[in-house]
Amino acid sequence: MKKNLLAVIALIVLAVGLAVAMYFWCFCRFYVPPEHMAVVTSKNGQEPQPGTLLVERGQKGIWREVLPEGRYFLDPVMHDVEIVPAINIPIGKVGIVTSKVGKPLAPGEIIAPDKSYQGIWKDVLTPGVHRLNPEGYKVDIVDAINIPFGYVGVVTAQTGKPAQPGEFARKGEKGVLQDILQPGLYYINPRAYQVNVIEIGMNQVSMTGGSGSVIEMKNRIEAASSTLNEISYNTLNTQLQMRADMLKDVDSAAPVAASVSKLKRSSVPGKKRMSYNRRPQPMGAVSGAAATTVPQTPDMVYSVGGFVEFPSRDGFKILMDMTVEFELMPQHIARIYMLYGDLPQVVSKIILPQILSVTRMKGSSYKAQDFIVGAGRETFQNNLRSELEKVLKEKSIVVHNAIIRNVTIPNNILKPIQDASLAVEQNLTNYSLQETAKIEAELNLHTAMIDQKRQEIEQETRKLVAEITAQQKQSVRLIAAEAELEAANLQLKRSELEAARTKLKGETAVQVEFLRNNEKARGVEMKAQALGESGIMADLMLVEKLNPQVKLQLIYAGDGTLWTDLKSGSITVKK
Repeated sequence: MKKNLLAVIALIVLAVGLAVAMYFWCFCRFYVPPEHMAVVTSKNGQEPQPGTLLVERGQKGIWREVLPEGRYFLDPVMHDVEIVPAINIPIGKVGIVTSKVGKPLAPGEIIAPDKSYQGIWKDVLTPGVHRLNPEGYKVDIVDAINIPFGYVGVVTAQTGKPAQPGEFARKGEKGVLQDILQPGLYYINPRAYQVNVIEIGMNQVSMTGGSGSVIEMKNRIEAASSTLNEISYNTLNTQLQMRADMLKDVDSAAPVAASVSKLKRSSVPGKKRMSYNRRPQPMGAVSGAAATTVPQTPDMVYSVGGFVEFPSRDGFKILMDMTVEFELMPQHIARIYMLYGDLPQVVSKIILPQILSVTRMKGSSYKAQDFIVGAGRETFQNNLRSELEKVLKEKSIVVHNAIIRNVTIPNNILKPIQDASLAVEQNLTNYSLQETAKIEAELNLHTAMIDQKRQEIEQETRKLVAEITAQQKQSVRLIAAEAELEAANLQLKRSELEAARTKLKGETAVQVEFLRNNEKARGVEMKAQALGESGIMADLMLVEKLNPQVKLQLIYAGDGTLWTDLKSGSITVKK
């Protein structure tokens, strides 16, 4: 009975467990796909502080934490789950985060010191996938700052205590920073820092009576990436709009027309016309599966109309067009911007006034005809360039050249000067013709003398060649005779050495034979002396002459007879 009860309880527990598992698997399970996130709202838990927008796990309300991609189990009765796309920051963009939660900012502040405060975060979201709860954080995706080639970026901090007048802003201060941004891509918060792109390299300032450009970038290079070109286009377009707004502030009566291709400030009566022209560029195609068109970065042009006008030394009014080529060095850009402003302001406040001042000061010391005659005009231009270089160098602006064009003087003095100049030029032409004739005659004389000298040199050359050839042949024959004599002497010495060698060889052979025979005789004599008697020596020689195959055997004759002993012995002679 007890066992049956336990079995029933076990079956009930198993059934309940399976039911709970099925409930969780079928009703509590949910998936968060890639590049998405889940915002969870808990319907029960600990009550948060009043006014709390986002809560932690275990509290009632919207969780601060979002769930990334994956599989999760949450009770749908106690939780609401909303799956939303994650924040995807593409390349070349940044995300500006505005926090709705945290401690309130101090009055007057717009940038949060850190992420525990409400307001705009100082740090931006870089390209990639980010997951921030949209109930507590707002993300605005904007362009990153791309400094094109031929430009630098001057950074101005937007928050903090104001820097000292005439000084760069330090950390935590509001104002222009000393360090500039070189060409490249920067992920900077535009709410915390304002970046002004300013042209470097060669620029032109032209003062004309028509609509010619005054400031024009000469050495900007397109980036290799179409994405960077698009960002550069947007950056320069923003800078162009800021310059147009600056011109609008200078004279609010002159309307500013803004468009994608052109920003222009129309002329004002009684004043020089100033305008910005951005030349429209062709649209470049982006290769790939989803090709799009990307605008190229524009050219910045800043125009001023009007003549340079001043009185000459003899009282005539002189008008002229002028072009000055200048350069802003990168190491001075930040200070120039801090003191004078953007490039158009530098031109209007510094360069143009100096051009007008120096031109009038230098031009008033020249007569009207000096601006027509080439030497006087060139002297004025050189003096003007030198003075502008000196004056603008003190402002950290480098002047490379100053060119005057289209000089206009009154007709009542222009024609006499032109006639006089033509007469002088005609006299110079006639004199030049006479000098040319003289030079041509002298040239013919010198040509004849050169021909005569050439013939003499050719004759002398042939004579020297013959003499050298004869000397060479004589030297060759002399060398050949000396060689033959030397060969004969060597052959004679060889013959003498050969005879001496043959004689020495014969004498040596005789001497060797004599010594050999003599030694043999001495050996025989010594052997005979050793044997003692002369008969023994003869017997020994007889034995030595015997056939070496003969076998000798000695038989001892004892008490018996010779015949008896011969029975047991035998003599074997090999044939």
